[in-house]
Parts: sequence; structure tokens; C-alpha cells
Amino acid sequence: MGVQQNLISLVFNASLVFITFPLVSSSIEHHSRTKDDNHIKLMVYVKMSPRLQFEITLHGFLLWASMGFLMPVGILAIRLPNRDENPRRHRIVFYVHAILQMIAVLLATGGAIMSIKNFNNLFNNSHQRLGVALYGIIWLQVLLGIFRPQRGTKRSVWFFAHWILGTTVSFLGVLNVYLGLVAYHQKTSKGTKIWNILFTLQICVIVFFYLFQEKWVYIQNQGVALANEMMTTSCQESRPNENEKALKGDTC
Repeated sequence: MGVQQNLISLVFNASLVFITFPLVSSSIEHHSRTKDDNHIKLMVYVKMSPRLQFEITLHGFLLWASMGFLMPVGILAIRLPNRDENPRRHRIVFYVHAILQMIAVLLATGGAIMSIKNFNNLFNNSHQRLGVALYGIIWLQVLLGIFRPQRGTKRSVWFFAHWILGTTVSFLGVLNVYLGLVAYHQKTSKGTKIWNILFTLQICVIVFFYLFQEKWVYIQNQGVALANEMMTTSCQESRPNENEKALKGDTC
């Protein structure tokens, strides 16, 4: 009986240890992390070398050029209207779109390699986590582009997947540029207001052209209809004059 009581007591005490140990260690770890974070915030500007600042700036430039500029411009290029259904024009537009997207992917890959090689990727902020997701989506989009079905076949599913992935990459890429500017300010203490303003203006211009493309064909059709209407009215006005001249000629 005494042995059983001792065994139960031992198990009970061990259970308390296993229950309380994670709580204590978690509290200690949280305190340690808080202390380390405060220390990092105080020392980050001192420890950051000019080379690291240059690498961070270059990383940001590569990702802006890739996701913030070339990819949206490539989308605008493929949406250029082709009213005459000219095959040569269609091929040119397609190659422009493909080249812009390939350059964008290469720049994004270079920025990712630079991030993995030179930065401390703790994935403790939204910019880093979203960046990893974007790299995966970009290369998935590349695979979709490589295995594009031939024109004339049923490829509605492929087109929808390609469109939704491209739209997602563009939207999240623009968002991540803004998050990157926030992270850049936190790491370097440099102001980013002017860059936010310039990037916002650029996005507004791209959105304007995107919406303008939606209505461009309609505007052209309205112009053709107006021209036809004016020609019809002019013909109707000229016919009475011709009839009057004919009557005068007969009278003479």
C-alpha cells in the first residue's frame, strides 16, 4: 500500500512538472524574446553596415521592378485591343507580354536568392511571409505558361487559372512592395514617404490604363457609329439638291 501511494505521488509530482515546465519555459522564452527584440531595436541601426543597406535597397528595387512594374505592364500589353484580328499583331503582343513576364520572374528570383543568402529570414513579419508565398505562385504561373494549350483547343480552365494567378500575383506583389517599404523604414530608419507617393502615382496610372482599355473598343465603336451617322445625314441632305437640279434641267 505504501509503495502504491509513493508511486501515485511520484506520478502526480511528475505530471505537475511536465505541466508547469512548458508554462515556465514559455514565460522565460517570451521574456527573453522581448528583451532580445528590444535590444535589436536599439542596436539595429548601429550594426547595419553600408553594404547591408545597399543589399536591402537593391532587393527592394528588384522586387519593385518585377512585381510592381513589369508584371502589371505585361498585363496591360496582353490586353491591347486587336479589332482587325491581325495574326502578326497578335504574335507581337504575345511576345511582348511573355518577355516582360520572363524578365519579371528572373528579377524576382534574383531578389529571392539575395534575400536567402544575405538576410536573416526569421519570417516574423508579413513582408517575408507574403514574399515566400509570391515566389511559389510566380513559378506556378511559369509552369502554366509553359504548358499553355494550343489555340483552337478548349482551354477555358487553363485561361481561368492563368488569369486568376496573374491577378493574384499583381495584387499581392503591389501590396508586398508597400510592406517592403515599411520594413525598410523599420530597419534603416530612413523615410519612405516619397517612395510611397511615387509608387502610388505609378499604380494609379496603371489602373487608369487598365480601366481605359475596358472602354477603348466601346469608344472606337461609338466613333465609327457617329461617322456613319454623319455620312448618312450628309447623303440625305445632298439628295434633295440633286433632285432640284434635275428638275431645273428638265424645265429648261
